[in-house]
Amino acid sequence: MRTVRGCLLLGLGSVLCGQTASFHEGEFHGRRAFVLENDKMRVSTLPGGGFIGEIRFKSSDPKKSVNPLRVPHYQTIDPFTYDPAKHGALYGTDIQRRLMSGYMGHFLCFPNYGPSSEAELRQDYGQHGEALAVEWKRNKVETRKDGVTLWYSADLPKTQYRVERMITLPSDETVGYIQESVENLALFDRPMNWVQHITFGPPFLEPGKNYVDASVERVGVRSGREIKEGAWPVSAGPEGKPVDFRLFPATPKSGRYHIWLLDRSHPKVYFAMYNPDYPVLIGYIFSSAENPWVGDWQENQRATRPPWDGKVIARGIDAGTTPLAEGLRRSVEMGSLFGVPTYRWIQARERLTQTYAFFLAEIPLGFKGVADLRTGDGRIVIVERETGKTISIKSAR
Repeated sequence: MRTVRGCLLLGLGSVLCGQTASFHEGEFHGRRAFVLENDKMRVSTLPGGGFIGEIRFKSSDPKKSVNPLRVPHYQTIDPFTYDPAKHGALYGTDIQRRLMSGYMGHFLCFPNYGPSSEAELRQDYGQHGEALAVEWKRNKVETRKDGVTLWYSADLPKTQYRVERMITLPSDETVGYIQESVENLALFDRPMNWVQHITFGPPFLEPGKNYVDASVERVGVRSGREIKEGAWPVSAGPEGKPVDFRLFPATPKSGRYHIWLLDRSHPKVYFAMYNPDYPVLIGYIFSSAENPWVGDWQENQRATRPPWDGKVIARGIDAGTTPLAEGLRRSVEMGSLFGVPTYRWIQARERLTQTYAFFLAEIPLGFKGVADLRTGDGRIVIVERETGKTISIKSAR
């Protein structure tokens, strides 16, 4: 007997194939990437900024193998290599320059969510914090029979933090498990924002066809500086007309931002996104105590400055400590919304850790959405809206 690519050859032409998981360094969108994969799915994360750029099924069907995460229409670079003289014309020179130079799918907004101040920008500290602007270095990879785990981390010299992420992909699941830590290297307590900016893009994201379901308690609708409380999933928008918060609307040259307060009566909260023309449901599961807020950011070809150029279609589901992408100072001044804190404290030399998961599930075309999501007994169980039918995927953790 011998093995070939994870298969056991038993003689007389019979083959027994087992589940495998692996790691390699490769390329994604022309950039260096850390790639984890098993027989069912592939995940690519970039050391340049720590962006997770790819979470997809492995399939010969292009609809099933679609990458739901946003990949820009322009070539990106590792943000720590950005040079205004070389790259300013393409990526801009404003507060978003490093973010836009490296933007991919899922990234960490830390230690602030939203803009920096003018004084901070003069120190080359820009939009959504320092974690996305530095190099993340591979610490360790462990490949086992039941899966593969990558540890990678980054030092944030401007803000005196260290961030670390561990991604585990089991051999026989379509679920990835993340353990993420932030460490305060300063000798004093301070406030912070800790938000996962998970951005989706075409072709999976399509105006008028993309929906998100989530465990939402209530929504916040901005009208100027005022935030009005609304009900999920349909409530009055800024103009007083009903808004379906699940739907990415087809309105051209538009954008919007809504606030979701997640249901903290359960230890876990979730969101799941789908397009009924694709057999793919992608979702995330978080701890409700550490991630009470979601900011639903939507862009449909409205922004025209470089490198947006009126071409960007994107939807960001931003889950974490903070409801508004207005910067750390604003979240501290706000203090709370609907009685829930809008930022978090970290003590001197403290290290905080949280765990969360992402998953892929195969769904039928014309899927109606997620009425409920349950975890337990080694499974994630998805209940379809309207029909009550269930889809179950293995999740041993």
